[in-house]
Amino acid sequence: HVQLVESGGGLVQAGGSLKLSCAASGRSFRNYAMGMGWFRQAPGKEREFVADIRRNGGKTYYGDSVKGRFTISRDNAKNMLYLQMNSLKPEDTAVYYCAARDSDYTAYNYWGQGTQVTVSS
Repeated sequence: HVQLVESGGGLVQAGGSLKLSCAASGRSFRNYAMGMGWFRQAPGKEREFVADIRRNGGKTYYGDSVKGRFTISRDNAKNMLYLQMNSLKPEDTAVYYCAARDSDYTAYNYWGQGTQVTVSS
């Protein structure tokens, strides 16, 4: 069993920054083995891939809409995942979800409850 709890969401003006955090825990959580990532879902839209990071933190991947503005990182010693979001745009408004998977190459199968990010114009 894996628990993921996001924090750091809120209301910010366009051009501003926010940093999301995700705390991972649970008997099944193996921080050095699991891939982790961020997804988001805006009202009326499908869930969208934002970023992910390999289990050792060595490689990161980003969705086209956030490249160059968002940075994903992880601290395996603290069981934490982060998403630094800069140059925010109104279209970044969504519920952001932390996710984990049993390896770098399987489907994401653990999800947090989400944190709301709202960017005003």
